Amino acid sequence: MRLSQLLKAKLHHARVTYANPEYVGSIEIGADLMDRVGIQDGELVHVWAVDHESRIQTYAFAGPPGVVGLNGGAAHFFQTGDRVIIAAFDLSDAPILPKIVLLDEENRVVRDMTPFSVVG
Repeated sequence: MRLSQLLKAKLHHARVTYANPEYVGSIEIGADLMDRVGIQDGELVHVWAVDHESRIQTYAFAGPPGVVGLNGGAAHFFQTGDRVIIAAFDLSDAPILPKIVLLDEENRVVRDMTPFSVVG
């Protein structure tokens, strides 16, 4: 058995709504978006800038709809209005069907990009 780290969830083109370096740390994401793609409170996520070079890892926690906020040290890498990709991965020995959504400027889902199947 060989485990692979496979994409399980992706929020594509989320907009940072705030950056607060005074908070202890992590990324706050609207609970509706976390539920939609299966990201759990406390789960490790990757956050990749779309328009510059920042890439970090932190843990996610649920917030109100529309919120994508970077806290603590993570806030130094992003600014309000930045477009980011938020991704979560799972270890698996079987194919995973990743849940992927494209967001608009208000962090609302505009398109479900989840593939119909995974070739294994």
